[in-house]
Amino acid sequence: MSNYKTYIGLEVHIQSKTKSKMFCSCDANYFGAEPNTHTCPVCLGMPGALPVANKVAIEKCIKLALALNCNVNQLTKFDRKNYFYPDLPKAYQISQYDLPIGENGYLEISGGETDDDKTRIRIRRVHQEEDTAKSIHSNLGSAIDCNKSGVPLVEVVTEPDFENSDQVLEFARKLQQVVRYCEISDANMEMGQMRFELNISVGLTHPVPTEHPSQDRNKLPNYKVEVKNISSISILQKVIEFEEKRQRELLEQNQTPIQETRGIDDLTGETYSQRVKEDAEDYRYFPEPDLPIIKIADEELTRINNSIPELPDQKLIRYTTKLFLPQDQAEIIISEIAKMKFFESVIIDHSEDPEFIKQSANFIVGELSALLKKRSEEFESMKLSQVQLSQIIELLIQNQISGATVKKLLETYLNGESIAISEYVEKNDLIQISDETKILPVVLEIISNNSKIVEDYKSGKVAAKGSLVGQIMAKFKGKANPKVIDKIVEEVLAKAF
Repeated sequence: MSNYKTYIGLEVHIQSKTKSKMFCSCDANYFGAEPNTHTCPVCLGMPGALPVANKVAIEKCIKLALALNCNVNQLTKFDRKNYFYPDLPKAYQISQYDLPIGENGYLEISGGETDDDKTRIRIRRVHQEEDTAKSIHSNLGSAIDCNKSGVPLVEVVTEPDFENSDQVLEFARKLQQVVRYCEISDANMEMGQMRFELNISVGLTHPVPTEHPSQDRNKLPNYKVEVKNISSISILQKVIEFEEKRQRELLEQNQTPIQETRGIDDLTGETYSQRVKEDAEDYRYFPEPDLPIIKIADEELTRINNSIPELPDQKLIRYTTKLFLPQDQAEIIISEIAKMKFFESVIIDHSEDPEFIKQSANFIVGELSALLKKRSEEFESMKLSQVQLSQIIELLIQNQISGATVKKLLETYLNGESIAISEYVEKNDLIQISDETKILPVVLEIISNNSKIVEDYKSGKVAAKGSLVGQIMAKFKGKANPKVIDKIVEEVLAKAF
């Protein structure tokens, strides 16, 4: 197996989040609608119907191209991609060919032996097109739902720079993050808003120049297998593993895999042959005669570039170097936009307070995320506000409430409690007891009633002290300051020796 090397390229289709379709005014929010209710003569391809380009969709495509470090062609155009298939009512797709909006970009993923090592995945092009209709197959026959036809679609095409499924999956997740951060699309794969086409081939290993290992693509295998309509990252992994095994087995039998397009067998990741792979000339591209050439002005390009937010990689650097969060914790916060926005709004008035930032991150990643998962709720829809959590963390740092009380408050306010945090804490007698004169008598009582545990502690069983502290905390119903308790227990036990 070590004699073989896998070459993988991706084509990623992303539905842009717009109100209307790419070339007509039909509602683009079609998911769940009755079939063929979001259609008009333009997206149905009726003779004489003329398209008009959606400016917002084009701007989103430019924005994604810039976010992916592409060069933007300020003179761009649409082309007709001709082929007959039932899901294309016009028998052609309006896409882009020789002048795509974005070219020659990249997205970095992790690689090498340390966290600082990066592998640059080259992006050949980012272009704008329209989605196709949906074929529906059943025992009764086949039908077409044209609601999806004409929805704005951005296609991101990579170079064959991936060598294994781990790299592909990381790229897919990072691209999804970038798309969501830039508000290009919700990229919900269950709703078909982000889909993958895989190009994969296996060849014999060959020496590569060490100074530029990712740039040597001169010895690609002389065939390429394309797998279409991959609707999830988990299925993407299964398809790669299946195709690697299938192609290597053919090569070991001195057979060359056929250049073809393959489909997927349900959720197993197993593929099957559909048709011989087309080349670009088979699509008979020519400039779209019904749409003008588009010129992107300098000021428009600057405006769109300035609208790109702080991207995930940039946030990760800031969180770990400026906010001093552990990398794994920072990655968890960044992974969900709603979680990230909630975190940043909680700490907005405490950006210079390391302890506040630390406690906020701890509870958001830990207890709050666990409670939301248990309740099947999401950050964007929960009833606890960022102001409420900020006030809770402030009370914790001021030693007015304990960590156990924080958890109780989180549950209470997730249930919709609306009165002020301080008022609720006072009303329910949740103020943490830190007065040593109140704690000392209870400590003495517990220690005198647990001579066996004290003897265990004296004999070197350090964990015995935890039993004493636990009993004291129970006596105070979790309201006493655990740090003060621990300090007094240490002092009393030291005097007892």
